[in-house]
Amino acid sequence: MPIIIKTPEEIQKMRVAGRLAAEVLEMIEPHVKPGISTNELDRICHDYIVNEQNAIPAPLNYHGFPKSICTSVNHQVCHGIPSDKVLKSGDIVNIDITVIKDGWHGDTSKMFCVGKPSILASRLCNITQQAMWKGIAVVRPGAHFGDIGHAIQRFVESQHYSVVREYCGHGIGQGFHEEPQVLHFGKPGTGAQMQPGMVFTIEPMINAGKKEVKQLGDGWTVVTRDRKLSAQWEHTVLVTESGHEVLTLRKEEQATQ
Repeated sequence: MPIIIKTPEEIQKMRVAGRLAAEVLEMIEPHVKPGISTNELDRICHDYIVNEQNAIPAPLNYHGFPKSICTSVNHQVCHGIPSDKVLKSGDIVNIDITVIKDGWHGDTSKMFCVGKPSILASRLCNITQQAMWKGIAVVRPGAHFGDIGHAIQRFVESQHYSVVREYCGHGIGQGFHEEPQVLHFGKPGTGAQMQPGMVFTIEPMINAGKKEVKQLGDGWTVVTRDRKLSAQWEHTVLVTESGHEVLTLRKEEQATQ
């Protein structure tokens, strides 16, 4: 399948979807505290997306996924299913939001520290966020998709962490997952070249220990094999004529961009 180039009109619709996804993460932040269950976080996000944004939570019933958001706690890498499990001080949790507005997807995630995190957990979250931005920084017309993975892998491994191989970023638009696959490791100068109008996610999953992961029996939740912590951050990115635009930028990030 070819990589879909979005028209200016389609890009504008993706800006709207991206902004809504970012606003869900902003809305949920004050609720992420010790004593709340991930099910309750899911309920709050679902109600906000459906009733306030008049949008659709993309994960719900996607290939049978039972919830409206993904919540991946501590050694969970990605695709964690919200449950009655209660968050406690020291936990870290990735909340992954994808909304559909007028047929177009916006996809983003961030790490939340619950109460007071350990130094190790806090550092892992910060390094993973930096890794995402290093990948985003190379996005421009003519760059190769392998350049993204190389920038992320080189930085992460210099910090003595590891990059998950089995899961990657992806093209996005009217489809939740489109071409290309955006690997978070690799060699510069490899893969397709970027062109203006391409839209895709960059969403590195970084482990404090080894890179190996496994999927649990629920068919969704992915965890580290060594049970060490994992972190992930994600943005939806547009290739522009002169560089890139982050479509899911939150207010807290706008001052730094």
